[in-house]
Amino acid sequence: MQYLDGRWLPPWLNRHRARLGDITLVVAVFVVVLKVDGSPVSAWTLTFAVLASVTTWLRRRYPERCLALLTVVTVVTILFGAAPGGLVLTLGVLTYSAALYAPRRRPWFYALLVWGSLVAAGSAAYFWEWWKPDQFGLFAWIFGGAGAGDSTRMRRAYIAEVTERARQAELTREEEARRRVMDERLRIARELHDVVAHHIAVISVHAGAAGHVLRNDPERVWPVLGHIRTAADTVLEEIKSVISVLRDPDEMDSTEPTPGLDRLPDLLDSLRAIGFEVRHQQRGESRPLPAVADLAAYRIVQEALTNAHRYGDGSALLDVEYGPETVTFEVTNRIAHPRPRRSGSGFGLLGMRERAAAAHGTITAGAIAGGSFRVHAVLPAAADSELKVLT
Repeated sequence: MQYLDGRWLPPWLNRHRARLGDITLVVAVFVVVLKVDGSPVSAWTLTFAVLASVTTWLRRRYPERCLALLTVVTVVTILFGAAPGGLVLTLGVLTYSAALYAPRRRPWFYALLVWGSLVAAGSAAYFWEWWKPDQFGLFAWIFGGAGAGDSTRMRRAYIAEVTERARQAELTREEEARRRVMDERLRIARELHDVVAHHIAVISVHAGAAGHVLRNDPERVWPVLGHIRTAADTVLEEIKSVISVLRDPDEMDSTEPTPGLDRLPDLLDSLRAIGFEVRHQQRGESRPLPAVADLAAYRIVQEALTNAHRYGDGSALLDVEYGPETVTFEVTNRIAHPRPRRSGSGFGLLGMRERAAAAHGTITAGAIAGGSFRVHAVLPAAADSELKVLT
């Protein structure tokens, strides 16, 4: 059973409800035209009943034409004799249908045209005898049918509008959910790239150094292998913290804080341990930054120093400046000649730009005069900048 429009209907009956309703209405109109006056059935009465039934059946497809045809027939019968009462009743039904199904919404025009035609014909045929109290019933029947049809039309239009808005809202929610999923995937991919690229570069350098030491001085290989193990453990821990957002909410959350500029000394120590010289200059007093800007600053510095290590001559300059509203950091290194054969994917620079944009900051990266490469980034450091990022 299915609930629809206030009625419990079997599915098969609900599928053909409109057609069954039309058949029932046509039969009722046919019977009413034949029997409402109580007079014997004649050929003319039968003809009028058939005509009323046909116009009722076609009222959905040709609402205005059916109403006009039956109005003309009723006017003619009034002028040449008493019109069957069933025709007048059928006019109310057709006026309702015209107000409901006609392409243009003109219910009161249809009602006025039908009622005015009947009044004109009745006044011409019967003069003052036409104007009896029951004519108020005719007025109420015709205009009531038009009003009911217009009300039903507006109700259906309202339901259709509400349904369409609900459908659009559902589509919008689905698109928003897909967009959030894509944003989260991009964030995770960016985090993994930044984490893996740095530590794998460190491991690669140590592995090369281990091979060289094994051939020349085997006793010195153990500290190098220790650095490799430390870097491997670090990258595994950071990968674990990045992908922890994909774990089940009931599982224990990671308690390791999000990396920020407070971990910059550890990053510099790990680079110096592999023989990469980093000179660090800082102006202004360091202070806590908004979470988004702090993470972006650390990852950009990490990626910039990793690139400097891979493509530079073995040294870099890191300049950090804390201003009243912003934090500025710049990484400069000389480009190695000849340039190393290995080439990056290009995602490092793209990731730095995306992080800076996500924190409402700016970044420029490229070669400068003197055969050097510079990464210059400015991020907001004000207390209210995090709210601006979230909104």
